[in-house]
Order: sequence, then C-alpha cells, then structure tokens
Amino acid sequence: MNGVYPAALTMFGPGGRLNLEDTCAHLDWLIGQGVHGLVIGGTSGEFVALTGAERRVLLEAALETVAGRVPVLAGTGAYTTAETIELTAHAEAAGATAALVVLPYFQRPSREEVLAHYRAVAAGSGLPIWVYNIPANAAIPALDLPDLAALHAEGVIAGVKSTLPTVHQLAELAALPGFRAFYGGYAAPVEALAGGAHGWISGLLNVVPAAAVAVWDAMRRSDLPAARAAWAELLPLRRMLARPPVPGVSDLALYRGVLRLQGRPAGHCRAPLRDLDAAESRILEKALGKVPSP
Repeated sequence: MNGVYPAALTMFGPGGRLNLEDTCAHLDWLIGQGVHGLVIGGTSGEFVALTGAERRVLLEAALETVAGRVPVLAGTGAYTTAETIELTAHAEAAGATAALVVLPYFQRPSREEVLAHYRAVAAGSGLPIWVYNIPANAAIPALDLPDLAALHAEGVIAGVKSTLPTVHQLAELAALPGFRAFYGGYAAPVEALAGGAHGWISGLLNVVPAAAVAVWDAMRRSDLPAARAAWAELLPLRRMLARPPVPGVSDLALYRGVLRLQGRPAGHCRAPLRDLDAAESRILEKALGKVPSP
C-alpha cells in the first residue's frame, strides 16, 4: 500500500440522512482522478456521527463501488475495545484491505491500556491493523516510536497514519521492514514523502486528488522541483485550513464548499457540524482567489 489515499467524505442529505448514492459517486470520481487507495469511515468521513449500523452499511457500499480497483483502508476505531473488534471483524468479512484504528477518545486510558486495546483488536481479526495516531482528536498522547515499533515487532500493527505536527517520526517508521508509514496532515506532504513516508492520507485530498497525485508522482521520480511546483499550486488550500476565511466552521464544511465551487456534488455535514451558507461560500471563493483544479 503506497500513494495518495483520500480520507473520503461521507455524503449526507440536507436533513442528515446518509446518502450512499452520492457517497459512492464521489468515491468513483476519486478513483477516476488517479488516487491509489481510499480511507472509508475516517475522520473526514464523520465516523463519530454514524451509528454502528451506518458504519457497516457505508463500508459495504464503498467496497461494492470500489470493486477491487484500489485498496480500501476501513476506519473501524471506536471508544470501546469490544466495538472496535466487532467493526474490524466486519471490515475483514466485507473485504477491506486493512483497518485504521483511531486512538481511544473522550476517556483517558493509560498507555498500557491503549497498547492492550490494539493487541486485543489484532487478536480478534486477521485484518492488518493500522494505528490512527491523532492525539489532537484523542484523549491521550500519541503512541511514540518505541511503542509503534514494539507493536509491529509483536505482529500487532502493520502501519500508521501519523497526524502529528511534525514529520520526522515517519522516516524512522518507514524504515521498519514491512511497516507502512503514511503522512496524515495537510501542511507538509513534500517533507514527509522526502523523509520516506509511503503515502499521504488527508481530507484535503477529497477536493484536489489529481493535484495530490502529481505531488506524489514527482516525489517518486525524485523530481523535487516538480513536487514543489505541484505543491505550490495547493498552497491556497493549505492556507484555507491553517487560517480559515470563514470562522466557526469545520474543515469538512470547507472541503464541501470547495467541491461546490468546482461544480461537484458535496453532500452536507451531519449536525452538530454545519455547512457554509451562501455568503460564506462567496467569502471562501474570494479567499481562494480561483477555484482550485481537482
């Protein structure tokens, strides 16, 4: 597993109803843009807003749409170990390539409890387990390099999505034999890939999949000037996320706003998240300067 993996948006109707038709059309479009894989039911897929039944239905519909064209990394993390095991077992039976298991959230389990959590999830499934290392949205610190290396040596985990503010960890993790280390942010993909990251996972990739693939392709050719040039085209979107032009909305609302500016179906966020209104969409368009090419 290598390359550009959008953390795919889940599409909802205006009243919050799960819209599988639009979701699957979006996935099909992403694949057509050349992405190398997909994350289903991740943070940008609003997994925390889905019921357990909806998470299963979403993954099944996504896998049917993908039909083996690209690998699918299924978000199966939940707060409890039991539910995470159940969702991971379902992902394995449904045909996912691997499971992305987020750090426990809200409550604050100890480091030893978190490690036991991942060991139990791995023991309950034959699916490769990836750690979603995102301390900003978890209740605990990120698992550190020795912890990840130890879990990998035990055969518990096969990869990591690292959503840390720094990228130097990825170089060491990428050197572990058989381990996949993916950059999980939006600010420094060139630096992460230059350091050895095997791929890039981000919600940003929902709106600029082909442009992100151009960054990846240039880095694979060791063509740093071309990678810098491709990334420079995306800097307005980086600034959009670092300094949102519309206060009080989520990054998911901004992604949906960009899709609408591109003339693409965008669905809606599920409350309590909200969408941009018409005036805010105009502010976003002005801030971007021009509608970014996918």
